[in-house]
Formats: sequence, C-alpha cells, structure tokens
Amino acid sequence: MQVTAFRQQLQKLGWTEGDNSRIDLRYGADDPKRISALATELLGLGPDLMVSNSNLVTTILKSETHGIPLVFISVSDPIGSGFVTDLARPTGNITGFANFQPSMGSKWLELLQQIAPQLQRVGLMYFHEPPNIGYLKSAEAAAPSFNKKLIGLEVRGGTEIEGAVAPFAAEPHSGMIIAPNVVTFANSDLIVALAARYRLPTIYPFAFFAKAGGLASYGFDAAEQFRQGAGYVDRILRGARPADLPVQHPSKFELVINLNTARTLGLDLSPQLLSVADEVI
Repeated sequence: MQVTAFRQQLQKLGWTEGDNSRIDLRYGADDPKRISALATELLGLGPDLMVSNSNLVTTILKSETHGIPLVFISVSDPIGSGFVTDLARPTGNITGFANFQPSMGSKWLELLQQIAPQLQRVGLMYFHEPPNIGYLKSAEAAAPSFNKKLIGLEVRGGTEIEGAVAPFAAEPHSGMIIAPNVVTFANSDLIVALAARYRLPTIYPFAFFAKAGGLASYGFDAAEQFRQGAGYVDRILRGARPADLPVQHPSKFELVINLNTARTLGLDLSPQLLSVADEVI
C-alpha cells in the first residue's frame, strides 16, 4: 500500500515510470546482510536518488550512498540515530520523514491500560536500536503509575519472535506493545497471529496491524507519509538540496480499534474510548 501510494504521488507530480523516471525496488525484510547486498546492487545501477524505509535500512544506506541524495521515510529519532544533526536544516545528503518520539512508549502503555486495565504484565517487543530503546525506557518509566510490570521482549529477527512471545504469555494477565522496527514490520502477520493464539491484548504502531486482526493501533497514516516522501523526491530531482528540506514528523495520530478482536478477547471497551477512535473495525 505504501509503495503504491508513493508511485501514484510521483506520477501526479509528473514522473511517469518508463518515460521520464525509473524506480528500482528492493525488499530486504529484516536481514541486515541481505539489505546491505541489495543496497550495493541498487547503487551499482547509478541512481540519482535513494529512498529508505526503517532505521536499519537507512543506517546501511547512509554508510554507502556517498553523496547520493537519500530520502528516509518512517524512521525513529533521526538525530539520535545519527542520520541528521538538525531537523530544520539537515546536513549532507540526507533528509526525510520521521515517525514517533521516544515518549510514545508511555502513550502506547496508557492506551493499553484504557483498553485492558486488568493486565498486570506488559511485554514491549523491540529491536535493539536507539529509538526502540527509547520507547522501552519511556514505557518502563510510566509502568508504575499504571501498576504494571514492563518487560522488554528483544527480537533480532523473525525466527526469535515466537520464542519471545510463548514463554511471556505463559503467565496470566499479560499483554503486549509492539514497537516499530524492521523486524516487526516484516513479521506483522506472525505477530498478530501469536497475539490471537495466546490471547494477548496488544497495541500496535500502525493501522495495518489492526486491520489484519490486531486489537488496536495508535500511529499515523503511513501511506500518507510515503506520499510526502514522493514530494521530497520530486523537489530534489528538480534541483532542491536535501539540506534545505527539513525533517518532518507526523502532525496527526490515529487510533484504530478492532472491535471484533476485542470481543474475541472478552474485552468490554467503553463507549468513551470507542467515540474517540478514528476507525472502529
């Protein structure tokens, strides 16, 4: 969906594939070695510009682009991750669009408290990178105020996900928060399925999780950010410098609740919560 939105927006801006533009797309999932190999392959094609999605991909491309403009989309903490030194005036050849501030960890925990107040243990699934550590610390700091025990569930690849979830779910009154990273993106269907199998109320960072059967998501319109990314690509191809295009954060966040999943989990959601949801499935 996001790539389709990106392509459609570029076409609206006057870039027609096969005519005045060419898009070479590669998908490396959550495998750093594969991502690096694909980056080398793409750079060998002599692109005028590169686009990245996720912190891991952006980190790898940043070390290999060597001056080629790079537009990142949906990365966390671009300053702390070393992509730029200033949001208003990025240095070098990199700019783009960020997703969540580190404080979002506590916001996701608060939402889980509203949806499933009976929970006593909350596992936050994360990938070991600075922004995800930020979400973990934010949730840990807020956990005592909600009378919750916060447990970090570190995953370094898709093969570790079930091994992290199964033992955690063995204790009752447990739920999860899924942090945004390359591993959770690439394994979204598995994570949603495991949450259902083990009956774990779970909060996700993007609506596509909830639409695939996840309980609830609080995040922004990822497809819209890809459209915005296409706008930066257009401006750079027409002569703008990445350093003159500020890094942008989302201005609107959306709450999506899957009421069918809530009922399956035996959760009775308040009318007040449902009334403030942007979408109820």
